[in-house]
Amino acid sequence: MTVLLTMPADLLRISDLDRSQLLRLLDLAAGMKADPWNWGESLRGRSLAALFDKPSTRTRVSFEAAAHRLGMLPIMLRPDELQLGRGEPIADTARVLSAYAAAIVIRTFGQETVEEVAAAAEVPVINALTDEHHPCQALADLLTLRERFGRLDGLRLAYVGDGNNVANSLIEAGTLAGVTIDLACPAGYEPDPDVISLARDAGGAIEVHRHPITAVTGAHAVYTDVWVSMGDLDSSDRLAALEPYRVDEALMAHARRDAIFLHCLPAHRGQEVAAEVIDGPQSAVWQQAANRLPTEQAVLHALCGGR
Repeated sequence: MTVLLTMPADLLRISDLDRSQLLRLLDLAAGMKADPWNWGESLRGRSLAALFDKPSTRTRVSFEAAAHRLGMLPIMLRPDELQLGRGEPIADTARVLSAYAAAIVIRTFGQETVEEVAAAAEVPVINALTDEHHPCQALADLLTLRERFGRLDGLRLAYVGDGNNVANSLIEAGTLAGVTIDLACPAGYEPDPDVISLARDAGGAIEVHRHPITAVTGAHAVYTDVWVSMGDLDSSDRLAALEPYRVDEALMAHARRDAIFLHCLPAHRGQEVAAEVIDGPQSAVWQQAANRLPTEQAVLHALCGGR
């Protein structure tokens, strides 16, 4: 099977894609999920360098499995295993890895690090999470929504809690896919205002509210994330500000009767989400987590020019 996709050189954030590229990437991911082992010759003989500055479960395992399904050799790297720990510039590391690998996946802290790697690398660079963006998660989220509702255009997604990197990527993804994004965040915890402004300029239906019920009412999906992300301070002020934004059964009752619950995981039951919700019948989090694999498989195939 041959699928030709015109793609950007790198995937550093969802807005690197246009609408056509996004939807065709989701189509490719759906095909790979339905027939995952039909792609073993796509990138056979090539390798994937995956640099992880942050711990990971879903991202590391899904990328390693995705590379394997494409016939690639995944090479998982930590900073303490590289000369980065002895002061080698990240740009020099990117140039060297470009000689060995067909693509570089990086999970790190600042978005500027991913951008520096992409500027120096001669192969595609994929952002596997930064403090500002999480594009691979947003792709899995969209695939989950499309599987559950049969479409993306016209859906309403409510995001409740800390307006972090996941929220930023959802805003960009919703803008391209025609999904309305309503966010409920406490003061000082809103998503990046530049992300919101650019999304609205591009025609995105984005609203930021203070009250969770306002955002959730009539939503097709209710999404939340941890209140204390990697790198955040676990302060009493942060937890107190986010306490009214817990997703529980009472809040879910304001969404549509067929609404689903989403969470990028890991989750803290009793904090940002009640156990009755994440473990209940409306939860789609395990389907959502599983969709990281085919969407990342599709990204690797498309960016590396797979056969």
